[in-house]
Amino acid sequence: MATKKTAIFTLTERIDVPNTTEQFASIDLGSYVDVGDRQALQIHSVEYLYQGSTPSASVVAGLGAGQHIMTQLCDTNRGGLVYADDRALISSSVLHISDSKVPTDTTDMFPDNFGNGSTNGRYVVNDALYLYCKASNATTAHAVTVKVHASIVTLSAKDFMAIAIQSTAADN
Repeated sequence: MATKKTAIFTLTERIDVPNTTEQFASIDLGSYVDVGDRQALQIHSVEYLYQGSTPSASVVAGLGAGQHIMTQLCDTNRGGLVYADDRALISSSVLHISDSKVPTDTTDMFPDNFGNGSTNGRYVVNDALYLYCKASNATTAHAVTVKVHASIVTLSAKDFMAIAIQSTAADN
């Protein structure tokens, strides 16, 4: 299905979450995806790192008991958070702070791991990835960093076309 052109590398993007307003960021893939050469990005895994308002600040201190931060990575711009069955959704994460101020990820396990083999992974042929994040009742600013572990692959003409059609259908 795919021929690897590179070893696995990491793309990162940080999004600042100042309050309960939904925040948005994108990762430009224009240098990695090439339609003419049927070149795609193969995502192997996605990690989320939650921090407070500074790199040394605790994320727990800024969230009240029973609060959470939701984060999603999509390959199509949906304009906000989506349901789990949306075809554009690549990965999602929820960091929940319990009533006793203990952080947990039990409502949405992460990191999302798609495998490292040449046939394992999520193929992206779009020109960007979109990161959405929202905190509930944040008392101070937070930062969420997404780490996308990926490689560049060349797909067969049929496979590239199938992924492109699916991605276009996901726009609707």
